[in-house]
Amino acid sequence: MASTNALPDVSTVFEIPEFLPQFVAGNRSRAIACGLDPYEYDRVTATDPETLAEWPAAFRRVGEGYVRVGERCAASGYEVSAGEAFRTAARWLHCATFPPAADHAGTIVAARAADAAMRRAFAYLDPGAVRIEGEGFAGWLRRPVDAALPPRVVVVAPGLNSGKEEFHAVDEALLRRGLAVFSFDGPQGVLVDTAPRADYHRVVSRVIDALDARADLDTRGGVGLIGLSLGGFYALLTAAHEPRVAAVVAVSGPYRLDWPQLPLFVRETLTVRTGSRAAAKEFTRHIDLTGIADRIDAPLRVVEGGEDITPGVVPAAHVTHDAPEAEILLIPHGDHLLCNTRAAWLPDTGDWLTDRLGW
Repeated sequence: MASTNALPDVSTVFEIPEFLPQFVAGNRSRAIACGLDPYEYDRVTATDPETLAEWPAAFRRVGEGYVRVGERCAASGYEVSAGEAFRTAARWLHCATFPPAADHAGTIVAARAADAAMRRAFAYLDPGAVRIEGEGFAGWLRRPVDAALPPRVVVVAPGLNSGKEEFHAVDEALLRRGLAVFSFDGPQGVLVDTAPRADYHRVVSRVIDALDARADLDTRGGVGLIGLSLGGFYALLTAAHEPRVAAVVAVSGPYRLDWPQLPLFVRETLTVRTGSRAAAKEFTRHIDLTGIADRIDAPLRVVEGGEDITPGVVPAAHVTHDAPEAEILLIPHGDHLLCNTRAAWLPDTGDWLTDRLGW
């Protein structure tokens, strides 16, 4: 389990006042892509947190305010407004978890609150959504409305500190194309109190086991898999080990991480999430597809942003040297997760997955 106490080998980088503006600017497109109103994001980040350590509490206050709005709407019988307010609350509460805090307890509280708010949102906005949990994962299965036949399904795997509440635009793009979607946490999001693991493909295989057991899905030809950020590595790792992956997409994922070259902020994020600097170094050592990527025989698309450059991160595009059916979609002006240019990659990638799954 990741420690909930302050870690002695984490520096004070999170407390440096001048670091906050960099973090605010660097996460603006991510927060907006997550569903936050850009004007409200700008207002909150300009007036509330004075250091990065105060970010989680500031975002939690906004999220909790939207929970109260949702409750008032529900009490008045305005169910659509209630669902929308709870969904907005979930997004703000999730964004409260963006910065790693050496005291991890607040992150855990925010992540669980985001999960609870999303559950309440689905009760109004998508009552057919099904909660599925298993060893090391928890998420929501959503199916296209009025599907005549059991649909094919795509698994959405988030990264180190993202979560299922962050990628609703991806889910919705696939649902509109007639595909079912299972977005899950593990270990992040609602399971952020568990340390990340390098053998994540074992978790994804258990997810596929759970989906295979359902009569309301068509998994006979395999499942689609899309991974975002570190989830892109996890998706590629799973495709190398799991024959039930019929098509795989990696968005802004790493091929390899090199600890000494990683920026301090990334190293400290990994330290907080794994529980110690030694554990973070060991975890990083295993984030490497060398000698593994050539086992991927499913159709593969790597989506990269040309402006997504981080020292110590060898991008997943390197996998095209190894995997026989790999292709790259490079958006030159794209940032990390291509949050600033979603229209340039998401519709086309949704079509790509739909075609490969034969839907």
